[in-house]
Formats: sequence, structure tokens, C-alpha cells
Amino acid sequence: MPDSQPEHRYRIGEVAEMLNLKPHVLRFWETEFPQLDPFRTAKGQRLYAAEHVALLRRIRQLLHEQGMTIEGARRVLQGSAVLDESLPEKIVAVPDANFMRMLKRELAAVQRLLGKEG
Repeated sequence: MPDSQPEHRYRIGEVAEMLNLKPHVLRFWETEFPQLDPFRTAKGQRLYAAEHVALLRRIRQLLHEQGMTIEGARRVLQGSAVLDESLPEKIVAVPDANFMRMLKRELAAVQRLLGKEG
């Protein structure tokens, strides 16, 4: 017996809230990612299906978490590029101790100069 329940569709505001994004970001991504094509009501309202939400989550992950460009994310989604999942999500630079000491000395010197002028 086939499932007679219609697929739930989400309005743009609901999807934006789920993904912690602004609605205008979703509308912009529609122009950049051709596979993202939500349904439209007779009044032109966007309705997103579950697969649209999953795609939007992936786009957000590529752009916001992996730091990819839109073009790079588009290539990954089209399959013409592969994301190296072994790379760390965020690269954190550890400051060099010698550089930090030098910077502290320089800032102290600037502070002394500014103190003499005041």
C-alpha cells in the first residue's frame, strides 16, 4: 500500500531558522546552486522539501564550516571536485612565542610614546 501522506514542505523562514541562516542567504544560494530549486506556490512562496533542506545543510557546511568558495562548493556538489575529508575543519595558527614577545615590547614602546604626548 503506497504512502498517502504528502511530503512535508517547509517555508523559507522555517528552513532559515533550522539552519541558523537568513532567508536572503537561501534566496542567494538558489541563484548560485542550480540543483537547489524549491517548489513554488501559486503566490510564489518557496516551499522546501526534505532533500532541499539536506542540500542546504551540505552547502552551509561547505561554505561556512569548510571555508570553501561558492565555486568550490558548486564543484563538489556537481561531483567535479572531491573534498578531502581528512583535512581538519579549521586550521588554528599557534603564535610563535618569540614573535609574541617582540610584539609585546613594540606595543609597550608605542604606549610609552603615546603617554608622553598626552
